[in-house]
Amino acid sequence: MPQLAAFPKAFMDELCLSGAMTIRQWIELAATLEVPGLEFYSGFLELRDRAAWRESRQIAADFGMTIPMLCCSPDFTHPDAAFRQRQIEQQLGWIEMCAELGGSYCRVLSGQRRPEVSRADGLLYAADSITACLPAAAERGVTLIIENHYKDNYWEFPEFAQRMDDFCDLVAMIDSPHFGVNYDPSNALLAGDDPLELLRRVKHRVVTMHASDRYLAEGTLDDLRREEGSVGYAKRLRHGVIGRGMIDYDGVFGELSGVGFDGWISIEDGVDGMEQLHESVAFLRRKIAQHWGVGR
Repeated sequence: MPQLAAFPKAFMDELCLSGAMTIRQWIELAATLEVPGLEFYSGFLELRDRAAWRESRQIAADFGMTIPMLCCSPDFTHPDAAFRQRQIEQQLGWIEMCAELGGSYCRVLSGQRRPEVSRADGLLYAADSITACLPAAAERGVTLIIENHYKDNYWEFPEFAQRMDDFCDLVAMIDSPHFGVNYDPSNALLAGDDPLELLRRVKHRVVTMHASDRYLAEGTLDDLRREEGSVGYAKRLRHGVIGRGMIDYDGVFGELSGVGFDGWISIEDGVDGMEQLHESVAFLRRKIAQHWGVGR
């Protein structure tokens, strides 16, 4: 049966930019959710100090939790080879960080969809860069997970492999037991794709999941796509309580349970506070019990 982890979506700036929240404070808050796992982000300010890696692991353990997933945003699609090599070296450091945190799953991405990079070149740059990281992942017992992503909080351009065909082609280029998919259903909507169609194409490669649900506060998805040149997420985009947005979770969980998925589901929600996050946890628990319950 899948297990739930929590991601601090509401507190990214406090943890990554201002330092207004400490890792310990986040873990204390997350403990109230009574989930077994936490997903960390490599950009947490405190993680710049290597000593904080094992310290964070111990704090989580003190609250009865583990840190199975580390969310990272390498940018492998830059046309400059030296830039890509620096990103590979950074990802190698994140693999080490993931292992020290006690994690088994370290996210990778393709990179930004720069206008000057062709589809063929971008796919090759990303596949070669991820492949270069696989030996280190295998050595540390870590699986690299690529997400069908929209846009890192601090990027200018959207994800290179955002669209379904690009994502599936990139996944197909990498064959390793230490590589899999981190599926995020609501990100598919932003690419103009059907989340269930994407899942059916990659479900045998899915090893982890981001549980998210989205709605548009105003305008349309076409309006959102026209805002791709701004840093970070477009303002009209909102993460909502899981189960109240546009995602068919019965369809998603039906597909995943059908292929025996039993990995971590990280809850990417709570942008409006912990009460919202508690509601999402309750919804997901009900749906997991329904689709993976005793007797199935």
